[in-house]
Amino acid sequence: MASTVASFPDAVLAAFGVAEAPVMLAGGKGGTWRAGRLALKPVEFLAETLWRAEVLTQLPDSTEFRIARPVRALDGSWVAHGWEASQLVAGDPDVTRQDDVLRTGIAFHTAIADQPRPAFLDLRDDPWSIGDRVAWDELPVQACPAALDLLEPLINARRPVELAAQIVHGDLPGNVLFADGLPPAIIDWPAYWRPASWASAVAVADALCWYGAETDLAARWSHLPEWGQMLIRALIYRITTHDTAFGPAGWTPDQVEAYRPVIDLAVTYAKHDPN
Repeated sequence: MASTVASFPDAVLAAFGVAEAPVMLAGGKGGTWRAGRLALKPVEFLAETLWRAEVLTQLPDSTEFRIARPVRALDGSWVAHGWEASQLVAGDPDVTRQDDVLRTGIAFHTAIADQPRPAFLDLRDDPWSIGDRVAWDELPVQACPAALDLLEPLINARRPVELAAQIVHGDLPGNVLFADGLPPAIIDWPAYWRPASWASAVAVADALCWYGAETDLAARWSHLPEWGQMLIRALIYRITTHDTAFGPAGWTPDQVEAYRPVIDLAVTYAKHDPN
């Protein structure tokens, strides 16, 4: 954890009524700070921040998960000087506890299943949104040769699915915090309008590629709807996002090889999905 940085905007601390010195938190994109009992971070997309604050404020407490409740500035607004705030929740991420991550995500998605589709999703234009749209065949595949080589078997195995979409958390691994004696806490919610089983598939794909999970993890959750097709789309999403963000220079041999066995596994599951 880094030391206090003097250049942190004093106006932000004043706006949220914080007297304590800010300290940068580890993880995430490196822009979140702890100040007293608040977590503060720059707003990335204002419409999403405002929508998320309203949804999380109204969400009832649950015995299955905690959330980082948004905190208003002293003037009642959700954003001050380009920053947002939330309650600091106890716990640390543990990417080895993927079954617990998935169970927490499913409970969260059940709790928010009735939320209507937010309009800001049509306006968001970043590598993650592009990767998501490519995965669902809403944008054409455009990638460098290394990424195209990985994507080809996935695109060939992709077929239409008929699953209800809802608002979901698109990046669960690393954003579920565990603390002894407390339900897991969900933080840093990037919203997508997709089937809930897709969000689980993203978590499983990440675990298999990057966090040392065994293939049994995919098997344990293969009862989820259209599991093979969700894994296919999860991988297209991650590969396209990475390629969009970093281009050809962003691909190392190790990164390419990390995807290959997981791609093979997803294609295998897709062949056995009920038609």
